[in-house]
Amino acid sequence: MGVNRRKFLKIAGISTLGVAAKPAADALAMNPIEWLDKKLGGFTPSEIALHMGHKPAGVRPGEALTAKRWAMAVRVRLIDDEIVKACVDVCHKIHNVPHIENPKQEIKWIWEESYEHALPGQQHEHIDDELKQSPFLILCNHCHNPACVRVCPTRATFKRESDGIVLMDMHRCIGCRFCMAACPFGARSFNWKDPRALLKEEDQNAEYPTRMKGVVEKCNFCAERLAKGQIPACVEVSQELCEKKGREPALVFGDLEDPDSEVRQVLSKHYSVRRKPELGTNPNVYYIL
Repeated sequence: MGVNRRKFLKIAGISTLGVAAKPAADALAMNPIEWLDKKLGGFTPSEIALHMGHKPAGVRPGEALTAKRWAMAVRVRLIDDEIVKACVDVCHKIHNVPHIENPKQEIKWIWEESYEHALPGQQHEHIDDELKQSPFLILCNHCHNPACVRVCPTRATFKRESDGIVLMDMHRCIGCRFCMAACPFGARSFNWKDPRALLKEEDQNAEYPTRMKGVVEKCNFCAERLAKGQIPACVEVSQELCEKKGREPALVFGDLEDPDSEVRQVLSKHYSVRRKPELGTNPNVYYIL
């Protein structure tokens, strides 16, 4: 017996609704973090939880390091080439940042700059040679008023309101590079090549997601470590080296809103500057000169 046109369209419509309803039913049945992981892939459940504002699995309440406004103080005169190399190496290793020789294609989360490039407009001919020759560690400033966040059309880059860290959601990034144009500090890198192909399997950190070609990335203040109760890797390794050298910590990290925090204490005792303050982005990385 044949099926007339009206009945056929009715059956087809019901079938379409059933197919469309299945993903929704799956999403409702799943934990939201599990659903996002299945839908997007690439990020671990802990990383997804972190970006959603939840504590990752396995982290007990109160174990994560929290702050109202994370900030870093860089004590320039206490930094030497060994500390710079250690900070760059540990940061790039744990975050699966590939080493690319071509400066036009390199990916960098933390790197060294000269005084003139680090603090343009804040030099004159009478600055002492020690300061001019000191290596400056440069990273994302995690600005309180970030220009990159304002221009991102997909909200792939966003400021986490709970603690002020400027983060990247790689799955939302469409590679438009508006954020790179807006950032006045050159703190963002674009993946011109597939970074996964440039990483040796034995060198990859399985606990941190790799990226893909065509997305932007940058320093995240080690948000994944803070969620586990650990300070940023660059701060940790620099403090270990400074202790061996008999120096005070070269990098200090803490809550800028807490007057008793280590970062506030060191800023209150020493003269400090920020990069390009005239632009109004209000950086959360300070340089003690």
